[in-house]
Amino acid sequence: MTTHQPPGEGAGRGGEVPAAQVGDTHPLSLTLVALTVVSGFVDAISYLGLGRVFAANMTGNVLVIGFAAGGAPGFSVAGSLVSLGAFLAGAVGAGRLARAFRGRRRAAWVRTALCGEAMLQGAATAVAFTGGAHRTQLLIALLALAMGLRNGTVRTLGVPDMTTTVLTQTLTGLASQSRLAGGSDPRAVRRLTAVVAMVAGALPGAWLVVRHGIAWPLLVSTAIVAVTAVAYREKPEAAARKPKFRTGP
Repeated sequence: MTTHQPPGEGAGRGGEVPAAQVGDTHPLSLTLVALTVVSGFVDAISYLGLGRVFAANMTGNVLVIGFAAGGAPGFSVAGSLVSLGAFLAGAVGAGRLARAFRGRRRAAWVRTALCGEAMLQGAATAVAFTGGAHRTQLLIALLALAMGLRNGTVRTLGVPDMTTTVLTQTLTGLASQSRLAGGSDPRAVRRLTAVVAMVAGALPGAWLVVRHGIAWPLLVSTAIVAVTAVAYREKPEAAARKPKFRTGP
């Protein structure tokens, strides 16, 4: 039985650190922190500005569908179904992209996924700025498609405690493996950083939506992803680049 490995994983292709072993200051970890900030923006935009629908958090959409089906007012079954469908389509695209980059450098794969997310968010931003803010379903679909592409990529990467969109497992690990619970606090800094990053996106995102509508926070979110895509680079580890000396004639 064979298993799929993310691009660049396995034998340390190009001196890349396996995603499961990257440190908190590794470029990949920092990239995922930036994307977690973006998730805070996106769900602030979608929930507060697009009819109480989530574009990044699909657990929330499943609950919203249940609430609406149960007769709770103010929730949109249609919007949540559009978001779920677009998200799944984006995740399928992420799987296809990962397979297309199998055996190639991880950085090129991740940058391509980031560029795809930036383009989709950019399209939503253009729609919002050109008077299409009322085109709710289209905006939901574009944002959820972008989040599905990203989530599928992040899942394949497999960096521990860096999902970029949900914090349930992160908070569970933070508490259950804490010293208070008799644990050793593994990855406590990373977990806390993920929580702070989500809030750091949700807070200004909500402020902008409430005061200026959805177009400006969409622009900020898109800019963060675009800058992250341009800035993301990985250098081969020194140990991987160290030449091997002959020990005999």
